Amino acid sequence: MPSSNRRVTQQDIARMTGVSQTTVSIVLNERDDAAVRIAPETRERVLAAIRRTGYVADPIARRLAAQRNRFLGVFTYEPVFPAGLGDFYHPFLVGIEECAESIGCDLLLFTSAPVVDGRRRIFSSDNRLRLADGCILLGRWLDPEELSRLIAEGQPFVSVGRRDDAGGPVPYVGADYPAATAAQVRRAAELGHRKIAYVGEGGGPESHADRFRGFTSATKEAGISGVHVKADESPLERILAEGCTAVFVEEFADGALLADEAKRRGLAVPDDLSFVALGDPTRPASTDLDFTGYRIPRREMGWQAVEVLSAILEGAGGDVQRLLPCEPVAGATLAAPHA
Repeated sequence: MPSSNRRVTQQDIARMTGVSQTTVSIVLNERDDAAVRIAPETRERVLAAIRRTGYVADPIARRLAAQRNRFLGVFTYEPVFPAGLGDFYHPFLVGIEECAESIGCDLLLFTSAPVVDGRRRIFSSDNRLRLADGCILLGRWLDPEELSRLIAEGQPFVSVGRRDDAGGPVPYVGADYPAATAAQVRRAAELGHRKIAYVGEGGGPESHADRFRGFTSATKEAGISGVHVKADESPLERILAEGCTAVFVEEFADGALLADEAKRRGLAVPDDLSFVALGDPTRPASTDLDFTGYRIPRREMGWQAVEVLSAILEGAGGDVQRLLPCEPVAGATLAAPHA
């Protein structure tokens, strides 16, 4: 129960009843149509909590909500429809669409933003961002200066992916890459691997930096050696020269290429060299290997990004920075090393 010296919020009701803040909002707004499916027992549980706590909607938030267009924007820093990236971004968009539909909002996909230095930019003389009540930002790289400007101007937004370099708190829903990567390192150590390679940048976008942070901390805790190899440095030569018995790849496609090269050299996967993929393919990758690793909760990230944005717009408070667990994949490319 919230303390008696502050007003009960929708987020409090959600925690008390074990549902999302979006569900509480739907019940409060008495939405009941084919697009919104709230079980009667869930609806009654929420209403009972509202009666028990004496919850009263914030009148200012109510007035703001009444003035909303019920349009949510989606801005992507990279094209999401080309075949090479479409499969990666599709689950995010599905989750965004499903949650927007559940709360009765339409989506606007901002596609006219100018490209500067090879990247899209939110702000321009023809900026249409304010057509939407708030915006979901999607992309592996987001411009810190633009995030700072969004914060300074008070424009509601949520990033899909953790961001921490905008000079202020950025609302986001991200994947817990450090924990997922560390779990795979511990598994490799338990199987007997004493020297493992990390292939990738290990920096730049937060998603890469987070993976490498989980890798380095877990190898240190496990008392094993980690070798950082850039993907453009003839990585297999370095991996073999260093005596590594397992390879952790930041990008799935790099793992597919390295595994093929290893097999061409007569190495068996995973008997001679194990592989772990730290996430889903972000570019086309052709392989018949069932990679060990983890999956990014892309659909749930999209859904919860809309939940967080909705809470911000309604002044509901609550956690606006969320990290979701990744799903481990057992696969068939990690095994105990040969003696």
